[in-house]
Amino acid sequence: MTLLMDTPTTALTTPPADVAQWVESWAEIFTPSEVVWCDGSARERHELIELMQQTGTIEPLNPDIRPYSFVARSEPTDVARVESRTFVCSESEDDAGPTNNWMAPEDMRQELLALKAGAMAGRTMYVVPFSMGPIDSPMARYGVQITDSPYVVVSLHLMVRVSNRILQAISSGVNWVKCVHTVGAPLAEGEADVAWPCNDTKYISHFPESREIWSFGSAYGGNALLPKKAFALRIASVMARDEGWLAEHMLLVRITSPEGKQFHMVAAFPSACGKTNFAMMQPTLPGWSVETLGDDISWLAIDSNGRLRAINPEAGFFGVAPGTSQATNPVAMDTLWGHTIFTNVAVTEDGDVWWEGMSKPAPTGLTNWRGERHDPESGNPAAHPNARFTVGIEQCPSLAEDWDSPDGVVIDAIIFGGRRSDTVPLVMEARDWDHGVYLGATVASEKTAAAEGTVGELRRDPFAMLPFAGYHMGDYMSHWLQIGEKLRTHGTMPRIFQVNWFQKDEHGRFIWPGFGENIRVVDWMVKRLEGVVGARDTALGLTPHTDDLDIDGAEIDTHTLEGLLQVDPALAAADLDASEEFLGTFGAKLPEGITRQLEHARAKLQA
Repeated sequence: MTLLMDTPTTALTTPPADVAQWVESWAEIFTPSEVVWCDGSARERHELIELMQQTGTIEPLNPDIRPYSFVARSEPTDVARVESRTFVCSESEDDAGPTNNWMAPEDMRQELLALKAGAMAGRTMYVVPFSMGPIDSPMARYGVQITDSPYVVVSLHLMVRVSNRILQAISSGVNWVKCVHTVGAPLAEGEADVAWPCNDTKYISHFPESREIWSFGSAYGGNALLPKKAFALRIASVMARDEGWLAEHMLLVRITSPEGKQFHMVAAFPSACGKTNFAMMQPTLPGWSVETLGDDISWLAIDSNGRLRAINPEAGFFGVAPGTSQATNPVAMDTLWGHTIFTNVAVTEDGDVWWEGMSKPAPTGLTNWRGERHDPESGNPAAHPNARFTVGIEQCPSLAEDWDSPDGVVIDAIIFGGRRSDTVPLVMEARDWDHGVYLGATVASEKTAAAEGTVGELRRDPFAMLPFAGYHMGDYMSHWLQIGEKLRTHGTMPRIFQVNWFQKDEHGRFIWPGFGENIRVVDWMVKRLEGVVGARDTALGLTPHTDDLDIDGAEIDTHTLEGLLQVDPALAAADLDASEEFLGTFGAKLPEGITRQLEHARAKLQA
């Protein structure tokens, strides 16, 4: 791809012809009252925030407590991602695979065009050019989003790099992703607006071949901030397949040992598995430090020296608020000191935010996420379980100084994890890359009380990408194996590990202390990278010798640790059967390399 030069942000009197034509064609369909080209400036953000206060979309918090911070309350029908209304409209249904909803592209376009006709009447259409990744990086990719939501524009300011420099790059021939969004709530002349416009009908549709995303009806971030999951994972995963890199649902951190040695790791965890806590870890072992490079998405590519490098394509956090506290994640709490947009949280009497898990007991006199006085006796939460905060990454106290480096960082280790009360040991290392891909392909998590479905039910989530892979999951696994072959042939290979912080005792209590204590597991990984400790070859993978995992000062004894590292043959065999059944759903596209790993695991169990 063509690299951008380091030029200052300037207003373009004439946008690129292809972008201008695209915008004009959508303006004819949407019929907005005005078209505004955004430049990403602080002035622009401030003016939009002022506008949203006037319309009631956001309310200011107490500036003495949360300076320049605001709370938004969405419609109760628009509070989360709508997976059932999310489509991958590939030319071939087979390319979408069994894990994606599919509709023929032309059928979807016709259906959406009928909905979008006149959908922005009485509203402003904003044109937002953005970069995913540092805009002078060879790993960055570019896009333009159209939207009629000021809330979305301000959120994009916080989440990605909005700049006219993107238009300059497009003028020089750089490819770009077309992102189209509307809340689907036209206003008749003289009609009063509502605080949170949206539509009961919702679509988030992806067109992989043409690199387009069309979103209709929702203003919630996961459905409307199209650069995030829609672009950075679903469309980017297809781009990565075609171009030979990886777009992954992974955090990115730098680990520094007491000896001053630095290691870079990415980790893929499904929801409710400690991803953000790991990205912002405060280690309990003396001398160790963790620096945050990204908390949610990583793009990985092989450099000219055959090393796997990663960047964080985002520039902010769109995090789940409930459960976040000074006890669970003090770094995240300190990040939210100001300049933050909160959505569907509760508000205290003195104008601060609150959510379940933030403190005990709950403050009195709360205003709940629906703007009503909270009744503690009702049994209803004060904040919505999916309440969110949107904040720029540069406010994070643990942020690495070079987080925005265009070169990214060389990856030493890849970590997969899930929430399992048994079966999967605390930590194990893959025997090789192919075995590591198998571990990623068989990631599973037990559902919590906050998740849809039965508590404890096991949900398979390969690579933590089940809702986000933009093509057939079997082909996705094959692509991972192909990346490994390239690294094996021409470069160096990161080591792959699997962790499980969530084993329980007979009373249903978590055994491993977690949070900052997880550095003890990372310490063992580093020792393995440096070749200073051995490992036990179990049926599932390589696990630590008990004496090699430092538990000095931890609230856990050697006997308990030994139990956390054991592999129960009966449980492992049952899980292998379940994994084989799940992987069988990918049919003929399940790669032979995964089948071999299944056979190898079964043979080791029998032995």
